[in-house]
Amino acid sequence: MLTIQPFAAVHWPAAKAIYEAGLATGNATFQTEAPTWEAWDQGHLVHSRLVATDDTGRVLGWAALSPVSGRCVYGGVGEVSVYVAAEARGQGVGRQLLATLIAEAEAQGMWTLQAGIFPENIPSLKLHEALGFRTVGYRERIGKLHGVWRNTVLLERRSTVVGVS
Repeated sequence: MLTIQPFAAVHWPAAKAIYEAGLATGNATFQTEAPTWEAWDQGHLVHSRLVATDDTGRVLGWAALSPVSGRCVYGGVGEVSVYVAAEARGQGVGRQLLATLIAEAEAQGMWTLQAGIFPENIPSLKLHEALGFRTVGYRERIGKLHGVWRNTVLLERRSTVVGVS
């Protein structure tokens, strides 16, 4: 049975291992190494941090939001991160994490969620699109990973309940 719960510091070692496995694919992020817990904690919003665990308590994936800007006008806009353990991919873990993250973000007043995804990461693109994200742009040569210019697809999801009036 899958349980979605708040992400706490105690989950970091398992979440870091999942993140590092994502880094190893070369299609998850421009980062080349996992941060310390302190750096990760500082770089993510204090709300809407989630882990998915199985009935033994093993962490199968995590999701969190990063601020997109320090400017107050963007206070309701967050950058999505979703990572799933290799052995748990294709089993709905990412979908449950992202769906719960969307609900948590809206409960916190977030009106827009965005994601920058490598075009080669088809499963992540499909997951986001299935949960209401739409492509708003294609960023060519936006950054280098291991010395190679990479593109990203920029997706966003506008809340249907926050900021609609």
